[in-house]
Amino acid sequence: MAETNKRAAVLGASEEGGTGWAIAQALHKGGFSLTLGARRLVELERLAAPLGARAHACDATIEDEVSRFCGVAAKGGGLDCAVLVAGAGVRGTIDSISAEDYQHCMRLNLDAAFYFVRHAARHMNQGGAIVLMSSIAATNPWPGYFAYGAAKSALQTLVRYAAIEFAPRGIHVNAVCPGPISTPAEGYLVDHPRAGKIVANEVPLGRVASPGDVAEAVAWLGTSPGWITGETIHTDGGMSLRRPPDVDAIAAAFGAGD
Repeated sequence: MAETNKRAAVLGASEEGGTGWAIAQALHKGGFSLTLGARRLVELERLAAPLGARAHACDATIEDEVSRFCGVAAKGGGLDCAVLVAGAGVRGTIDSISAEDYQHCMRLNLDAAFYFVRHAARHMNQGGAIVLMSSIAATNPWPGYFAYGAAKSALQTLVRYAAIEFAPRGIHVNAVCPGPISTPAEGYLVDHPRAGKIVANEVPLGRVASPGDVAEAVAWLGTSPGWITGETIHTDGGMSLRRPPDVDAIAAAFGAGD
């Protein structure tokens, strides 16, 4: 591990084998002193220990908690890199989604990003980097995920505005835009013997992303490119170049039996 005095915050890193955890590992290898945040503190502390990281309970949808998290992460010298991973797909069509589900989707996938950018930037050192997580659903509509796609599309607009607003301080603000990722949370789909093949067939590179694939891109945006800001970079193996997987075929695959 390279030795540096740089500090990074990762909010949404409590699941072993998840994307946030892979990002934390990648930044740790790059020599960052880490503060990890998530709602479930006991699991977070277990995962933080091998990295020598601080663990801090934080609900990304509550602005006061995000403010405290960023303040804790910045103690000792400010932030050099801040990554928001927290977020989740919420299903529902325009006609069928409940008001509660719609509002929850917006809080988790858009409001949380706004809170995180605002408070991370307040603690960010000159030349630091903020990285957010978007989704292929923002650019390639997936039937049944309109609220999620709309929230992530708005997040990408937030990235562009933030890049301009914080440019005088040399702060880079970017996002990555993955397709499906093989995580414990998504394993029911991408690792399913039939449904998983339907998804992977729409990826030109032949498979869905691993958490490490996405973490590599996030760590790069968070540490290396001094002249990239306001961008959303697809990390989807080329999936955005094709159609989304057929949701009816996936449903049939789940119903076919083993």
